Amino acid sequence: MSGHPQSKRLMERRLQVQEGADKFVTLVGERVRKARERRGISRRVLAELSQVSLRYLAQLEAGGGNISIALLGRVSLALDHRIEWLVGADDPWSSEVVRFSEFFRTATLDQRRHVMRLLDPGDPTRLREKRLCLIGLRGAGKSTLGKIMSKELSLPFLELNREIEEVSGIPANEVMALFGQEGYRRLERQALERIVATTSETVLAVAGGIVAEPETFSYLLRHFHTVWLKARPEEHMQRVRKQGDLRPMKGNPKAMEELRSILTSRENLYAQAEAVVDTSGRTLKQSTKDLVDVVRKLELI
Repeated sequence: MSGHPQSKRLMERRLQVQEGADKFVTLVGERVRKARERRGISRRVLAELSQVSLRYLAQLEAGGGNISIALLGRVSLALDHRIEWLVGADDPWSSEVVRFSEFFRTATLDQRRHVMRLLDPGDPTRLREKRLCLIGLRGAGKSTLGKIMSKELSLPFLELNREIEEVSGIPANEVMALFGQEGYRRLERQALERIVATTSETVLAVAGGIVAEPETFSYLLRHFHTVWLKARPEEHMQRVRKQGDLRPMKGNPKAMEELRSILTSRENLYAQAEAVVDTSGRTLKQSTKDLVDVVRKLELI
């Protein structure tokens, strides 16, 4: 009986996902039909231009299609529209947000910076206060160094996964199993916002994948002083295994190759942090000193 509530939540979540998917397909169908009508072309002509069957287009416009990104790309190109116009939340024919994005897309760098200052006049230094966040892949030393820095700064130490558990009421590893990636990311953002709302002084360690969610990562950069704890892939893997977690290598001969690929794909994102501390080949004492020096430059000490 203990698993019954979880099964119920999982079923409810599946229904929510299906309803959302159905609404999404209906929205795309309406956008395609509206775009076609505004272009003044028949469904048959659009079918020929996009090389998508007439029957398929009819189903799509009726909200019953199950179109792939590739096929939708053909339709959008045939209509001379950006694909996001057909799938975005804002109506491309009436939304000022869409018009603004088009103007911003063609603006010069100076114009963009001027607009951003107008739209976001807040002082980042004031917004970040004395909140420090350590980012990077697992095994970089976020928790270990975070706890040390919290004592050095006399600030509370928090791990975002523990905060997610507080928000959800279940262990973090079960959040992903029950609610999927989307549900986990939503709770991750809620937990982060709760930390910002309740404390102005903390040292926070976050999961390595937080950088893959643009809006959440942007929120993090805006409200925390951030330091990227960097290490070589081999050291990341070695440290994770020393923690007793053999899952990264178990039954996966390409684990190291995949780890290198993840690190490479995220480097530009991690590099958006205010500072970098490379823990490769460094003792805990040396890395601690490096991090303290960086935090002094951020004027948190």
